[in-house]
Amino acid sequence: MSEKLSFVHPTPNSPWGTYLQQVDRVVPYLGDLAKWSETLKRPKRALIVDVPIEMDDGTIAHFEGYRVQHNMSRGPGKGGVRFHPDVTLEEVMALSAWMTVKTAAVNLPYGGAKGGIRVDPKKLSMKELEKVTRRYTSEIGIIIGPHTDIPAPDVNTNGQIMAWMMDTYSMNVGGTATGVVTGKPLHLGGSLGRVKATGRGVFVTGREAARRLGLDLRGARIAVQGFGNVGSVAAELFAEAGAKIVAVQDHTAACWSCPT
Repeated sequence: MSEKLSFVHPTPNSPWGTYLQQVDRVVPYLGDLAKWSETLKRPKRALIVDVPIEMDDGTIAHFEGYRVQHNMSRGPGKGGVRFHPDVTLEEVMALSAWMTVKTAAVNLPYGGAKGGIRVDPKKLSMKELEKVTRRYTSEIGIIIGPHTDIPAPDVNTNGQIMAWMMDTYSMNVGGTATGVVTGKPLHLGGSLGRVKATGRGVFVTGREAARRLGLDLRGARIAVQGFGNVGSVAAELFAEAGAKIVAVQDHTAACWSCPT
């Protein structure tokens, strides 16, 4: 880490700073477990990699990639890989820490990890995207694996990206390793329902919250912020439950209907 950035001294208003504040807020409620709060403030491992590729026009481009393993006390690291031009190390650190909390909260035998590349995949051809994915996988291959750290799809990554990652890792270790990633295509050992799983989780959580508040979903008006793989599926399930989707928004536009 540089002098300007350390595990316990984040840059202002960063995702990692937000996570550290959350840890501090819950310490008074942890009792004897409070002594472990400092451990939660320090990722186990943070890897920064250079991802150079030859572009379609023959030039050489370099992209910065990350893989952070926050805590693996409960089992292999688990967490997605995102491709986005605004990805930062502190964002990936925070996301890996939240994965630690998520897997522990639902008692899964996994730790928390996360990855990303600072790249706009919309500006790459399919061939360039494959090159970026495969080179990134090779660079982080020293710390991932079915028993150590298992990547998954996240922002701007999908089953195809996972297939390339699995294939690259398998070639590098000399044997097919289907367990190195989740979210891969069904014909490569992927799971049924995986694509809609996160959106379904949003729906189930919202349904339970509504039940506790005494709110009937039938006829309830719902606005959905984010309308990609997660938001669109959640909106579909809420509509099937009788709710009325009155507004949707993503990074490009917002659409709403006036109440009748």
